[in-house]
Amino acid sequence: MDLKLIFAQELKTQLLQDWSEKELYDLIETPKHSHLGDLAFPCFQLAKTMRKAPAQIAKEMAAEITSPLFTKVEAVGPYINIHFDGSKAGKEIVSGILAKGKDYGTHTFGKDRTVVLDMSSPNIAKPFSMGHLRSTVIGNAIATIAEKCGYRTEKINYIGDWGTQFGKLIVAFKKWGDPDKVKENPIAELFILYKKFHEEAELDASLEEEGRKAFKLLEDGDEEITGLWRWFKDESLQAFKTIYSLLGVEFDSYNGEAFFNDKMEEVVTLLQEHHLLEESQGAQVVRMDDGNLPPCLIKKSDGATLYATRDLAAALYRQRQYAFDEALYIVGQEQTIHFQQVMNVLKKLGYTWADEMKHIPFGLYLKDGKKMSTRKGRVILLEEVLHEAIKMAEDNIKQKNPDLKNAYRVARDVGVGAIIFHDLKNDRLNDIEFSLEHMLTFEGETGPYIQYTYARAQSLLRKAGQIDPLTFEGLEDAESWDVIKQLRLFPEMIEKSWQHYAPSIIAKYLIVTSQSFNRYYAKTKIISDDSQQNSRLALVHAVGIVLAEGLRLLGMKSPAEM
Repeated sequence: MDLKLIFAQELKTQLLQDWSEKELYDLIETPKHSHLGDLAFPCFQLAKTMRKAPAQIAKEMAAEITSPLFTKVEAVGPYINIHFDGSKAGKEIVSGILAKGKDYGTHTFGKDRTVVLDMSSPNIAKPFSMGHLRSTVIGNAIATIAEKCGYRTEKINYIGDWGTQFGKLIVAFKKWGDPDKVKENPIAELFILYKKFHEEAELDASLEEEGRKAFKLLEDGDEEITGLWRWFKDESLQAFKTIYSLLGVEFDSYNGEAFFNDKMEEVVTLLQEHHLLEESQGAQVVRMDDGNLPPCLIKKSDGATLYATRDLAAALYRQRQYAFDEALYIVGQEQTIHFQQVMNVLKKLGYTWADEMKHIPFGLYLKDGKKMSTRKGRVILLEEVLHEAIKMAEDNIKQKNPDLKNAYRVARDVGVGAIIFHDLKNDRLNDIEFSLEHMLTFEGETGPYIQYTYARAQSLLRKAGQIDPLTFEGLEDAESWDVIKQLRLFPEMIEKSWQHYAPSIIAKYLIVTSQSFNRYYAKTKIISDDSQQNSRLALVHAVGIVLAEGLRLLGMKSPAEM
């Protein structure tokens, strides 16, 4: 049951026939405080046509609205506030959740539409740091939410596997590398070499030129240099996939920067044909004066292509390959101007689908208030953080539930979930100061708190034994109605989180829902052999459905025992 729709229908039928249901529906709000009612309709937009103060309109209209589902209709200032009959409305809501199960909250507005997501995208031969976590888990959650709304998704891991940094790494390996050490621990050893190159280059500037020459050999297909590059790439991908497996993240494509090496000349030709290329200090650029942006660099003075050229080629390829309706780039906010330039160039070329390309920016993980940097060695390795979180969860389980079956699997789900949730509960545009202590706190507004609430619900159902079917006939207490009202919001939160590309909306919703259920649990004897036990257990089951599905949308597991 959609309570907002019922309210909108009553408003239209009884008072506002000239308005559409959708117009009324979109205006209806949920009050922040329950004593103000379950839903509220603001009368501000009626003031002009009715030529009355909004508060006067609210008072007059409130006296006219009736429904068997409403226990009270009152005017509070310029708002019409509605109180629903918790027993009657609750029956419809909970019964609907039980009938739909994990499909509760599903939308169909994305049907027959495709979303391409460019996400994660670490650089090969460098460790997977905390800096890459945000793009990975935000992108994964947005993709899962998109699928819940009916979209088909294509998740692309645009691996950083090309550029002058690989020439530098190859020079470092040939000067100081030990093949056996690299084979034993490739990412860590390559990272040491990468740092050493930059340390030595500060003392010997000629190293930078050696790095550029090595990369030129790679571009020209030199057999030895290409062999080293492929080795570094293969080892890096294997290491990355270990981390992705821990995070539960999968991709549809690993086509990285090198994949587009033979596809960039088309971009240059198209820009020439449209007379968009201009020379500037020896480089080839597309001017962006009309967009108040700096020129978009297409070719350097030495003829080398740049990131923009590659991203233009990638966009053309993806539109042809996937015929996307939306293309989302989940990339840090420091790349905002770059994506504005790329999209602007595509529009100048006449591609109207460029309007559906969107940069989804996010803030940084900071260490001591500073951006993490692999070049300067100021980096925190994600794999180490994940394993530390799993160990802490395992220690916690040993203390509180030493006989738990599959203890390591549960510890993995809880530990990794703590890391994912800590990221996703934050507004994606905010920077996050790295703190392992805060990240791995299992109390308060955390992922483990929600997982524990789900496990508590499952424990209640197990203790009650087989009660089939679970039916909800209605409950009268205020605590149960508070829980039901929260469950009602789930489909709305999913749609809102998609509209804003904001998994934090679902994360915060799950916290409030868990808190509401735990208050209900504290005040109510759920397993008590009386006529309402089945309804109470049905409500518990509905809570479990919503928490499990909400956690899944964020990329987290929901252990039945903890």
